Amino acid sequence: MAKVGIVMGSDSDMPVMRKAAEILDKLGVEYEMRIISAHREPDVFFEYAKSAEKKGWKVIIAGAGMAAHLPGMCAAIFPMPVIGIPMHTTSLGGRDSLYSIVQMPSGIPVATVAINGGANAGLLAAKILATSDEELLERLKDYAKELKEQVEAKDARLQQTGYENY
Repeated sequence: MAKVGIVMGSDSDMPVMRKAAEILDKLGVEYEMRIISAHREPDVFFEYAKSAEKKGWKVIIAGAGMAAHLPGMCAAIFPMPVIGIPMHTTSLGGRDSLYSIVQMPSGIPVATVAINGGANAGLLAAKILATSDEELLERLKDYAKELKEQVEAKDARLQQTGYENY
């Protein structure tokens, strides 16, 4: 059963949202991914957000650009954590999206990751779930160990070859 909903307003968001899905896949967390425009199909969006709890979801990851309506509306309807991913935009480089997501009104929190921060959104969702899932917590610890080993290997290569040959 999916524990995480991943939603984006446009297929142009897929390269970023895919990174969240890839992290969840790596960690063995089930999810459902959808493209739903809160502005263009509000009836579909409201049904999505209203039914998420009944589906057993514990977290929603919502990506949005510009006005970034999707994460905030998810948080207004879904009673559990929502993670917003601000998308890079051509007009303001994603700052518009970032500001829209982090400036939610009191009582409607949205956890927010970096602009185009899909991987971190997936990791944050997994960490939220790991508060009540020991096996997932162990997989997260293993993932962190892998990251450390990758950095150590890169440093060893640098030490052996020097920066000129790196």
